[in-house]
Amino acid sequence: MEPRGKRQQPHRNPPALNSSLLAPTADDDFRPPWWLRNHHVQSILSSTSWRRGRVLARAQPLLAAAREVLLDCGDGVRLQCFVSRPARSGGLPVVLMHGWEGSADSLYILSLAQRFFARGFDVVRLNLRDHGETHQLNRGLFHSCLLPEVIGAVRSLQQHFPHRALQLAGFSLGGNFWLRVAAQARAAKLQIARVVAVSPVLDPVATLRALQKSIPGYEAYFVRKWMRSLVKKQAAWPEHYDFGDFAQRNLTHMTDELVRRYTDFASLEDYLNGYAITGTRLADLEVPSHIITSLDDPIIPPNGLEQLARPPALTLTITRHGGHCGFFEHLSGPTWLERRILGLLGAGTVAEERLASAT
Repeated sequence: MEPRGKRQQPHRNPPALNSSLLAPTADDDFRPPWWLRNHHVQSILSSTSWRRGRVLARAQPLLAAAREVLLDCGDGVRLQCFVSRPARSGGLPVVLMHGWEGSADSLYILSLAQRFFARGFDVVRLNLRDHGETHQLNRGLFHSCLLPEVIGAVRSLQQHFPHRALQLAGFSLGGNFWLRVAAQARAAKLQIARVVAVSPVLDPVATLRALQKSIPGYEAYFVRKWMRSLVKKQAAWPEHYDFGDFAQRNLTHMTDELVRRYTDFASLEDYLNGYAITGTRLADLEVPSHIITSLDDPIIPPNGLEQLARPPALTLTITRHGGHCGFFEHLSGPTWLERRILGLLGAGTVAEERLASAT
């Protein structure tokens, strides 16, 4: 039987040390027009369905080249990814990870992936456990402290790209996962060139609180998507799961119940602290890592930025506007965020040559 969630030492938040962070950084050049400055509009745009036709049409070369790969992540766990290799590849491979209840086919993932693919990068779109259409792959239920299997996925991907360090970019919970992976890169012997985390979850306790205090639509949106995922999990493993009594619950009650039933965490607070990146979690980070986040994010309270360890490898771009994973300057063409990530990860060839020569 697959092990339940293992207990992890919570990363308690130290007193605020970096209050000067709660202001836009000097590199904040994101200037949306006044009609795009609302943080809810920015947050909704990244996944809104009106973009689907345009994004899918542009992403056809990426999707045509995509090959499904099931990664052996250790302990019998398999995670799904899609690898797209251009006819002429250059630079370091880019591995993209979605946010909670997103997938490798989320619009913001496809849009960014196509930008990299068009520039000749090998692109990997990774699905977390029970995301996308992968509920049948692993009997155990997804939770956000399943870091070992994501490290295992990176290790497995390295076999597909021998002698080439990986570049990781993630959104929201995906950004949180990548930063935790990077913090363990040396111990896990991972070859990671750099990381970009967009609107990463900082303090899950604060995020859960923000979701329930924000406009009702956010919590309802995630409850609806989560229930849809749990129904798929139950259909795939009917002898192990029955989520019939979860309907109409809020996120706190649902999370607390799932932690109690399916993990070994002592409490909801212990579980939430288990994937926080505040406190000392990033203190030993050595992989060059960049966080892009906004002060008006309705889901990730910016106060968590004060609680981050600040190793030399970590840099931040904090914008005044942008919402949660938004950063739209206009409604068509590449977003400010896509251009910024391309700038941060688009110079991987030098690192690749160094790694190849070292090995």
